[in-house]
Amino acid sequence: MGVSSVSSVVDTLRLTAEEAAGLVERKEVTGAELHRAYLDAAAERDPELHCYLRLVDEPNGDGVPVALKDVISTHGIETTAGSKILAGYVPQFDSTVAARCKAAGLPIIGKTNTDEFAMGSSTENSAYGPTRNPWDPERVPGGSGGGSAAAVSAGLAPWALGSDTGGSIKQPSALCGNVGLRPTYGTVSRYGIVAFASSLDQVGPVAKNVRDCALLYSLIAGRDERDSTTVELPEPVRLPEGEDLSGLRIGVPKELNEAEGIEPGVTTAVQNAIELARSLGAEVGECELPRSVEYGLACYYLIAPAEASSNLARYDGVRYGLRVDGESYREMVERTRDVGFGDEPKRRIMLGTYALSAGYFDAFYGQAQKVRTVIAREHAAAFERFDVLVSPTSPTVAFKLGEKAANPLAMYLSDLLTIPSCMAGLPGLNVPCGLSEGLPVGLQLIGPQFSENTLFRTGHALEQAIGFDPVPERLR
Repeated sequence: MGVSSVSSVVDTLRLTAEEAAGLVERKEVTGAELHRAYLDAAAERDPELHCYLRLVDEPNGDGVPVALKDVISTHGIETTAGSKILAGYVPQFDSTVAARCKAAGLPIIGKTNTDEFAMGSSTENSAYGPTRNPWDPERVPGGSGGGSAAAVSAGLAPWALGSDTGGSIKQPSALCGNVGLRPTYGTVSRYGIVAFASSLDQVGPVAKNVRDCALLYSLIAGRDERDSTTVELPEPVRLPEGEDLSGLRIGVPKELNEAEGIEPGVTTAVQNAIELARSLGAEVGECELPRSVEYGLACYYLIAPAEASSNLARYDGVRYGLRVDGESYREMVERTRDVGFGDEPKRRIMLGTYALSAGYFDAFYGQAQKVRTVIAREHAAAFERFDVLVSPTSPTVAFKLGEKAANPLAMYLSDLLTIPSCMAGLPGLNVPCGLSEGLPVGLQLIGPQFSENTLFRTGHALEQAIGFDPVPERLR
């Protein structure tokens, strides 16, 4: 099949992963031709957007290509976590999620850009330059997984994997108009994932629609002997169908929906989605998460940096990645870490080291862990009355590049609404629910542990009713 005939059936901007799989199964295109179509799309649009840090020219499977965030170790493919300190590091093994993608026949199309060590909310902290939002290249795609979200949005990948610590799948999916799942902690292996905060990190899918998201999740989820925190799924992943939400109880947490800084256009789109859910048969009621929202952000920025300071201690210039020589071992390590780490990892290493230091551990890290328990219990109480909680995913639509770069606190507030459920280890699904100022608005669906099927059912029904077009207007 020639290039022109391939392009006539492979519209990478609109083709879903499920549709792409159908094309391959019916032999309308080969896996290699599908892979080439996405490489061609990347050659055309990625110079402007910078979704990818590197592309893979030769497919290593004959199915639907997948993009992987560059914190996911891939055998023979450079993995940098968006940092200079890992420049040139080529893993000699596959992470579990990469291996499971390959086993399912999904060739890796490339490694996507990320905030350094997944630390950020805009993908501006990458040592290799920012990614731009396909809806408006003057705006950020969210972070830290902005590369994966922007690649799916711009038709440079049919689906992708990201990682989420405090919102790094959900928030960029909201800003780029994708569906993104942060799974229940422990349902997806972290083996081979460049660690940020080990008790929070979780890998999950980003896709154009809920069915694709569910399908990719089904391929990567499940127990892994190499990650002792993983568990078997209590039930198989079901691909959602239909629009009926009868019998579903939806809770609307006051604090997550009325938090300071939520833009009016975001509130309007989310409220419209809630009313749609009611019209589809769901029972809707109000609830409260007062401590979760009041203390969630502060709690996160003690626990996550503390774990980061421990995890990032391994980057010393001795074993892998960058090495800057010095007169002594100490000087070599100091120079390597000074040159290799950007401002945001340095900031979080210092915060975390302070929180763990003698005399401060109990007052900061220890206290934050107690608050984390309170947050988990508060969510559990809400789920005694409701099956799903809803809120905006991000307080705002995509903001301008550089707008918050000089103000770390303003940047951290971008994750105000996603962090509480992450602290509780709960699954969350972003579903696009409309536009504000011509930019996507995300609806956050939160469920109790192992409720991914309920989230998929809810998200799919709303997706069908809303009729959101995931293709950026400027690319149509």
